[in-house]
Amino acid sequence: MQCREGCGACCIAPSISSAIPGMPQGKPAGVPCIHLTAEYRCAIFADPRRPPVCAGFTAESVSCGSSREDALQILTWWEEATA
Repeated sequence: MQCREGCGACCIAPSISSAIPGMPQGKPAGVPCIHLTAEYRCAIFADPRRPPVCAGFTAESVSCGSSREDALQILTWWEEATA
């Protein structure tokens, strides 16, 4: 599955404990990454400094559902269930 244009749920819903350029402490769940653009795209997608956890995420129907709203709901639930 390709990433959905204008989604960005994976850059908002999950917490990231590893350092991100400009966010040395990572980011809390529900907080948009500072590299999420107004178009909900990752501004550092091709940057080698992008955290491995971000680079390793693969869009799949089980995590992304059928809409941006589904993806936010699913990823938020996973975050809460594993916190």
